[in-house]
Amino acid sequence: MSLPTLSVILITRNEAGRLRATLEAVAWADEIIVVDSGSTDGTVEIAREFTDKMIVTEDWPGFGPQKNRALDLATGDWVLSIDADERVTPALADEIRATLAAPRADVYALPRLSSFLGRPMRHGGWWPDPIPRLFRRGTAHFSDDPVHERLVFTGKPLRLCTPLEHDSIRDLEQMMDKMNRYTTAGAGRMAKAGRRGSLGGAIGHGMWAFIRVYLLKRGFMDGAEGFIMAVSSAESAYYKQLKRMYQP
Repeated sequence: MSLPTLSVILITRNEAGRLRATLEAVAWADEIIVVDSGSTDGTVEIAREFTDKMIVTEDWPGFGPQKNRALDLATGDWVLSIDADERVTPALADEIRATLAAPRADVYALPRLSSFLGRPMRHGGWWPDPIPRLFRRGTAHFSDDPVHERLVFTGKPLRLCTPLEHDSIRDLEQMMDKMNRYTTAGAGRMAKAGRRGSLGGAIGHGMWAFIRVYLLKRGFMDGAEGFIMAVSSAESAYYKQLKRMYQP
């Protein structure tokens, strides 16, 4: 009996610097699907070296809807969703293949080891960060959230043991750019939920975010990067509230 087939799906935009390593790490899969939203840096050309299922969209509907576009193109029995800044290690690839040979669930969560300014973060709420990413096609889909999308499915996922490597934040410029984009989207979600922002709420949320990440979740054990990450979390909570406060 042949093994179940696996489709790897990912979405991209201007990821030429990291995409090749990401795709090389999953070249063993039966199918790779890349949906791009208008890259201008060679991302599309790199993706086409690994797959003929390279789709470019003219619009950007948000992370959740864009990932569902990629999912709709998958034909494998199983689907592995990854991001362009993530790496499937050889050990994780072996565990995935062994799991698909004798699956015990429809959805599996992968522990994710994320790096921040070059340091793997094992505290501050960043580890083990189990995230559902491997699933039997037809049993799950992505939420419509423009950011912080999630996989929607019934039941509880089983967990794999080997981590997915995540090159999350490489430098301060990327950190600040991501913070700006995500706080804008977060303020938009607040507006849709009918919630207002306030100066008091911005200060309170910011202080609590720092205490939670740096003290309660022991971010201080990750050295200078742990402190910077806690401050970044505080700023994100603070500016999301302020952006909502000044929205019409």
